[in-house]
Amino acid sequence: MKDLFGAIENLFVNVLFAPFDALRALELENWWSANIMSWIFSIICLVAFVYWMLQLKEHAANNEEDKSISSHSYL
Repeated sequence: MKDLFGAIENLFVNVLFAPFDALRALELENWWSANIMSWIFSIICLVAFVYWMLQLKEHAANNEEDKSISSHSYL
């Protein structure tokens, strides 16, 4: 049983988390290179947010939504 948990530890520490260890070492050399994925994801989120806001503006300009102020019929 101890070997099983040792194998799981070895898998996570030496294999799956190896890229994070490399990024940690890279951060000491160049901060921008170490955070390039964060910048890429931030740019993708910004583009998606702007696209979504433009779509909402377009649908609001069509006046298709019923904006009358009234309660539901069951109230």
